[in-house]
Amino acid sequence: MEKTKVVVVGGGVSGLTSALLLARTGKYDINLISKYLPGDYDIEYTSPWAGANWMSFATKEDKRQQEFDRITYEYLVELAKDMPSTGIWSKKVIQYVRQEDLEKESGLLGGLAEARPWFADLTPNFEPIARENLPKGYVQGITYDSFCINTQVYLPWLQSQLFVLGVDVRYKTINHIREAFDAHKSGQRAAIVVNCTGLMASKLPGVMDSKVYPGRGQTVLVRNHAPAMYNVSGTSDGDDEITYIMSRVGGGTILGGCYQQGNWNGTPDPNMAQRIIQRCLEICPELEQDGKLDVIRHNVGLRPSRVGGPRVEREKSPDGWLVHNYGAGGAGYQSSYGMATSVVNLVEQALLE
Repeated sequence: MEKTKVVVVGGGVSGLTSALLLARTGKYDINLISKYLPGDYDIEYTSPWAGANWMSFATKEDKRQQEFDRITYEYLVELAKDMPSTGIWSKKVIQYVRQEDLEKESGLLGGLAEARPWFADLTPNFEPIARENLPKGYVQGITYDSFCINTQVYLPWLQSQLFVLGVDVRYKTINHIREAFDAHKSGQRAAIVVNCTGLMASKLPGVMDSKVYPGRGQTVLVRNHAPAMYNVSGTSDGDDEITYIMSRVGGGTILGGCYQQGNWNGTPDPNMAQRIIQRCLEICPELEQDGKLDVIRHNVGLRPSRVGGPRVEREKSPDGWLVHNYGAGGAGYQSSYGMATSVVNLVEQALLE
């Protein structure tokens, strides 16, 4: 029986994961097309720049985001245990809350200021940090076991799994989403197009989602090692600056950062870099080795953010069924398998109509 032809547009973590879960069903003949693929670095291609970890910022009310993150966490547990080649590393998380952030409503803060966030029963070794053990200036803290992902290892691994499953992956730039229906290698028209174009969903004709905007992030990659991953509820350097530390398997630690809405600037700000380093050393002085940081490079990535949250839904266009999966913002990795699971369900639903 001939398999249903599907074209996935987008070679970032969302597109690769969607194609992978679709391929695992064995029901589809899948092509993935993208302007960029693992190994490429460009300001339009967000996934390689990510710190990439699991620190859910879904609020207690956001059940959809919780489900995306819960499903992904369960996948990460298995991958970290059974497949070290993925570059996924089990790591302790330490999160601190300042007094002035306890009542803050923030999508980035999520459940951090809650006494017991939604994921407390999901993540092993969840514990509140006793007040006397908190650094000066913090009034609340939690710790739990989670994961950090080395994107330089993980993205090529995803692509390799697609090759194993017979998915055709190729470079291709399209000027309208309708072109994807005719992009299948067989020369036959695809029944479904899965749109994982990320930030470019704001510019691609046929999609042109005005709700999509860049959430600019700047980080510093250092060779130094941090004993845990850290996240802080806020900073005194402005509402769009944040503090986090992510140590990667295979070496290197990501220091961040910022979340600047609507900022398309891909050039690192040296003054911000100094503020990032200073804040990270304050919460983790162990980072310094022989009194210094060994900086590898300064990174800027544009998170594919979206007003109202990610778009994961199907749409009947004049050219055929579209299944959208974009707009995850800073949750691209930690929601990837949950969002891709929804893609599989949406594709199946579309084919029944």
